[in-house]
Order: sequence, then C-alpha cells, then structure tokens
Amino acid sequence: MATVVAAILAATPAVAGVDTPPAAPTDTVPDRLAQNLSRRLFPVLNGAARPDSLATLAARLEVRRVLADRAGRRQACGTETLCQARAMLWQAAEIEVMTSALASLPGVPAPEDGVANGVGRELRGLDTIIETYALGGVPAYPAIDGSGIPADGPEAQTRTKAALALAQTPRAGSLQALDPSIEFALALLDTNDRTDAIGFEPISAGLNEPAFARARTLEWARYRYSAMVVTGVGPEVPEMPLSPLGKLHLRLAANRFARGDIPYIIVTGGRANPRATRFTEAEEMRSALIHRYGVPAEAIVIEPYARHTTTNLRNAARLLMMLGAPLAKDLLIVCNPVQSATIEGPAFAARNLRELGYLPGRVGKRVSPTELEYRPSSGSARIDPHDPLDP
Repeated sequence: MATVVAAILAATPAVAGVDTPPAAPTDTVPDRLAQNLSRRLFPVLNGAARPDSLATLAARLEVRRVLADRAGRRQACGTETLCQARAMLWQAAEIEVMTSALASLPGVPAPEDGVANGVGRELRGLDTIIETYALGGVPAYPAIDGSGIPADGPEAQTRTKAALALAQTPRAGSLQALDPSIEFALALLDTNDRTDAIGFEPISAGLNEPAFARARTLEWARYRYSAMVVTGVGPEVPEMPLSPLGKLHLRLAANRFARGDIPYIIVTGGRANPRATRFTEAEEMRSALIHRYGVPAEAIVIEPYARHTTTNLRNAARLLMMLGAPLAKDLLIVCNPVQSATIEGPAFAARNLRELGYLPGRVGKRVSPTELEYRPSSGSARIDPHDPLDP
C-alpha cells in the first residue's frame, strides 16, 4: 500500500505554495471498527481501496487535478479546524469526476442502480456526515440523530480536531491514499460515539444465528407469508425497554404467529428513543416474544437498526433477501391500527420517496385493522450513508 500512496502523491500535480505530504509508513495496521464502518457506509468507495484500483485512479489526469485542488484547500486552512473540515467536503464538479473515474474501474462492487449512482450517493452522504458532525448542520431527525452536544462548544471542537488527526493517521486498507475525507467522516462518527450502523454486525450471527441456520433448510412454499414484520414504536421515557404500544404489537404478533402459516417474526426497531437509550427495541421485543409468549428463538429475526417506520420495512426486506426468502411472496405487517393505516396511505409512500428515494415495497391487501399484506422490493438493498446511523 505504501508504494501506491507514494505513486499517487508523486503523480499529483504540485499546488503553488503547498508541500507534498509524506507517503504513509509501511507499518500501518487495520482498525476493525473503522474497517467495518467503511464497508457498511461506503461499500462502493471501500471496494476501490485496493492497490490496483488506487494506481489506476492515480494515472487519470482529471483525478489528479481534483485531488490536488482538494489538497490545496486543506493546506490553505493551516490549523483552523472548521476550515479544514469544510475543505473535506466534495464539490459537485469533483463528485462528477470521481463518479466517472470509479465507474470505469473493474471489480468495484455495484449497487442495483449502478456504480456511478453508488459513488455519487456515497460522496454526498459523506458530505452530510461532515456537515452534521463537524460543521453544526442539523440532522434530518435532530431529536435522536447527531451528537447531542452544542456544535459551537469546546467538546465539539475537540471531537472534530481528533477526527482530523485520525483522518491523517494511516490505517491499513483505507482510502487515505486517495483522499482523507472518507477517513474523516468515519472518524467523526467514531469520536462522537455514533457507530450505530455496525452495532450488530454481522447481522446473521448473534441473536439471529438460530433463524439463519433454520433458513438454510426451510421450505418457503409451505407458508402463506414469507414473514411477519412487527414495526417499532419506540418509548419516549428513559429507562423504558418497551413502549406500551410496543407491548400491544407483541401480543398481536404472538397470536397471529400461532396459526402456523408464517415462518418468521421480524421484530424491527433500533436504539433511538429517547436519544442514546441503552435499549435496542428489537432485542427487547425478541426477549418478550420468547419469555412471555413462548415463540421459539429460531422463528425470530431481529432488525436492530431502524429508527423510523420507513426503514422498519426497508431493513426487513434486506433481511428477507439475506435469509433467501422469495421476494415474490408477500409478508404481513402487524401493528396498531393507526400505524397500519398510515403505512397504507399515500403520505407514507411520499415519505419513502422523499427520504429513501424509492419505495421499499408495495402495499397489498388489508387483512384486518392490524394486519396488512406487503410485497418487499429488491431495491431495498441500496445503501445510502446520507443516514449514517442506518444506511
């Protein structure tokens, strides 16, 4: 890796008044947390963190010019923290160049809508992380997202300074040889203790291991539905593991599961309400289904990341794909009548398009006031770091 770093730096045109930074030392080590977070948030960009890919990018004149311009902006800031953070942002023209360059690289993992869209989405998501955690930007859901500390306070400055230092401290397998901004975004999440996106990885292991083991031999055709999705209703009171409506959802789910025509209950809800709660809703729901209602562990799948109803359904679709479930089979959403009616309405579809950019599935037949059929979409596999806590 060090020789590739040196090649990129040597190939980058000099910027007036800017010294060429030294090549990374050879004794770098992997950082498992940063590595896992990079894979989760930036699968396309992370897939380009290979010596051959970096060397190919370094040979492109337009890429060298972009990297030189960005290096010049950073170094012109001197030691001014906020200036350095702003210099890490990707401008629209720079994103266009990198999108074209990375889309032509062989072996880069492609999302369902193509490498070019994936690169653009990831670089714009990277900007969102920097704006939110370094520049005082308001997150999409300020009550539960962000750092929870004053953006102009000394603690926020300390965290940003540490993230800037981490971005320049070599890490094996990173994209620092290309540009330090990705490492800076990862470090901001780390220094602000918002690495929520990897809290349960690999998702097929741990509490989900019994269900995934069962899926390997499951005869899906025997069942009317691929799964039951129990949506979350996060508590608003500190130290409350499950909300009152969450307890209602579980009894509804246990009664419906007893009919025997659904192989899995997917309980979905992350560590969201109130901010920084120590409880993960899906874990608490799983525990209650097992200990209160006798549902076997191998029939329960936890989805511990979603903080909103939109991502409850998107993430459930992802889990079904991982389990090998046929997406041509409906699932059944079970929740309280008000939430169920909301999911069925046009405003919820519009919210999905606004916040996710697509519909994670299609609403089907209403079975009862608390039961709604739903056909998941393979488009739900799309990763978007615009929401770095649940991409």
